Formats: sequence, structure tokens, C-alpha cells
Amino acid sequence: MNTLIAIGVLAVLVLIAEIINLRKLVIPMTIIGLVGILGYTVCNIDVEVSYYNNMFITKKFSNAFSSLFIALTIFLVALSKDFYQKEFSKISDYISLKLFLLMGAICMVSFGNMAMFFLGLEILSITLYILCGSDRANIKSNEAAMKYFLLGSFASGIVLFGIALVYGATASFDISEIITITSQGTLPIWYSLGVVMIIIGMLFKIAAVPFHFWAPDVYQGAPTLTTAMMSTLVKVTAVATLFKLSFHLLRQMPEGYITAIVVIAILTMTVGNIMALRQENMKRLLAYSGISHAGFMMMALTALNTSAANLFYYATAYAIAGIAAFTVLMAVTKGKENQLIQSFSGLGKRNPLMAIVLSIALLSMGGIPIFAGFFGKFFLFSEAISKGFITLVIFGVINSFISIYYYLKVIIVMFTNNDETAEETALSIPLSYKIVGVLAVAINIIIGLCPSILLNIFQ
Repeated sequence: MNTLIAIGVLAVLVLIAEIINLRKLVIPMTIIGLVGILGYTVCNIDVEVSYYNNMFITKKFSNAFSSLFIALTIFLVALSKDFYQKEFSKISDYISLKLFLLMGAICMVSFGNMAMFFLGLEILSITLYILCGSDRANIKSNEAAMKYFLLGSFASGIVLFGIALVYGATASFDISEIITITSQGTLPIWYSLGVVMIIIGMLFKIAAVPFHFWAPDVYQGAPTLTTAMMSTLVKVTAVATLFKLSFHLLRQMPEGYITAIVVIAILTMTVGNIMALRQENMKRLLAYSGISHAGFMMMALTALNTSAANLFYYATAYAIAGIAAFTVLMAVTKGKENQLIQSFSGLGKRNPLMAIVLSIALLSMGGIPIFAGFFGKFFLFSEAISKGFITLVIFGVINSFISIYYYLKVIIVMFTNNDETAEETALSIPLSYKIVGVLAVAINIIIGLCPSILLNIFQ
């Protein structure tokens, strides 16, 4: 709870800094504050406390994911100065919105009451609607915000209806009480219906098939930094929340539910990868790539009692690689209307550092050793095999090979220059982009070489 309060205070201080004309201090102050909050959260990762009649509960799971969310926000804030250079007068608005979104994300993984879960979901969603449409002069940004707002509102409504049905069956919003009631005997049919509606709403948030149609258009139209936040922070928040909801509401998982999860995971991996093969726009490619990774992370739902550590490791590996990839994307396509893959032509000559950063990020997403993405998939596959889901693992391996193809396509474009019109001049990259990109891939390699750093948290 102290973490949440500190982030809220920091968000207010950012707005006050704007009022007293200390705009230049906003980003340094935010980064220093978040680093301090991250240190406090990591130091208290083993502390288990409930606040306000179980409204907010801190445990290893919630603290670990909260630490990841804060780390991702530090990276995103560090990229904000150069990204919002033309709109620097509004920098406090953008930074404070990111901090409020972070508060919503932490509420979503730390809830002990369904009311707190929905509150966190709405805080995260509303701030994201605003950030998607923050490029007001761009019609694509306006379109992305409208699409995401309409479809996101329907998803939130489905979640809320599901919560109401669960309350009607159990007469409680408290998770611990719901668990006690469900373990005592048979519940009315609307309890199962309510849980299914909540799960469907969360599947929309992670862009799982068949609830994925909004993602490519919204990712392409939103400002690139907002897309980076949606693809990393928001996606892993939704997956972690889906895992926690499933763990508490479906402690005795019916066979039909497990089958449905396996089918949706396979479809999500396959559709995401096959559609990514056809993309020439880098943002749409990363959008479909994110859909496929959501399918991989859903594999953790087949072993709720034992796969929390594996899910956390995979989410960290994916999100860190995503930050690195979007950092290079923003650097290369700055000032361009389209984020085409061809824009990366000859990047190996124009800026070798950024080309290496993007290559490592994409190879990690594809599951190539020695990078963290390989071990993330390995741990999830091993868990699924131990539970008997051989078919799911086979599709996971096939989809990993498919993803390597379109990731290598981008890498080949970077280190070859078949476009005679491509710029041969050196590409100037802001220092903050270099630091974030290099630091992200360094973390990726470190946790790939020493996965126990993250896995031991849950022991």
C-alpha cells in the first residue's frame, strides 16, 4: 500500500511542478522517485499484509509484478523527454497519466476485493484512452482512441456484469470469502456465468483470439510511446491479473475450462504469428507479435498452482525485450508518418548500436538462446509437458519457429541495404534512447544467463 501511496504522491508532485514552472525537473524527479519506490518494493517483496478489510493485499506475486511494472514505467518515462520534445509544455500531463496508469496496474495485481480490481482496471483503461488520443492533430491517433474506448468500454461492462453475478451468487466481493463459499458446496449457475464473463473481459485486455481485432489498429494509430506502454506494461498487467483471477475464482478448474484455455492459447499464438508474417508496418508486426506472446503466457493458466514463477519470468523477458524494440522503433521512425520495416534498411551501417539492440530484442522474442525469451518459453513448455499438455507444447514450438522467420526478416533488412533510396547518413540517436536500449538488452541477457534471479523470488 505504501508503494501505491508513494506513486500517487509522485503523480501529484509532477502536476505541482508544472504549476510552479519547474517543468525541466519533471522527468528527473519522476525517475528518481520511481527508483526509490522500486527499491522499497523490492526490499519488501516477501512482506504479506492486507489493508482496509482485504481491499488491498501485498504478497510475493503482487509485489514481484508491481516491481516489474515500476521498472517498465522508469524506462517509459526516460524515453518521454525526447519523444514529447515538440509538446514539452505538456510533459507533466503525459508523465502524470503514466503514473496514474501505474497505480491502476498495481491495484489490478494487488486486489483482495473485486471492487478494488475493477477500480484498478478503470484507472488503467481511462488513462490509456487519453494517451491513445494524445496526438490530437493525427487522425489515426483519434481513430485509435475511439476504437479502443468503445471496445474497451464494452469489455469493462462485461467484467462488471460478471462481478455482479459473482456477488449475486456469493453475497461478497471479498476474494477470501468467495473462496470459502465456493469450497463449501455447489453454487448457483450464475456464479460460473459471472466468472466466464470476467475471464472474457480480461481476454479482451490481453488481446487474445478472438478478442484481438482492436489491437493492430490501435497499436498502429496510437503514439509510439503509448503503443510501447500498451505492448509491455499494460499487456503483462492484464495477463498477471487474469492469472490471479483464475487462481482464486477457479480453484477447482473444470475440464471444459482447461480445454477452452488450451484452444484459445493455441489460436492466439497461431493467428498472431501468421498475421505478423504479412505485415510491412513495424508497429502492426509488433502488435501481432504481442498477440502471439499473450498466447504463450496463457500456457501458465493450465498449471495455476505451480506456474506463477514461470509466468513472471516470461512476462519480464517479453516486456524488457519489447521496451528495447520500441526504443529503436521510435529512434528510427521519428518524424515519419509510417513505421515501415523498410525504414530500418541499412541501420547496421547508419547506427550499429541500435541495430544490435533491436536484433537482440527480436531474437529474445523469438526464443533464441542465450536470451531470456528462450528460457521463458522453455520453462512454460516444461510445465505444460509435466501437466500432460503435449499438443499445446507442439503448437508452441511450431509457432516459435514461425515467429523467428518474421523477426529475422527485420534483422536482415537492417544489415542489408537493398533500397537505393535509403539514407546512407549516420542516424543520430538521443542519449536517453541509447541508455534505455542498452540497459534493456543487458537486463535481458543477464536474466537469460541467470534465470534464478527471478525464479527464486517465488520460492
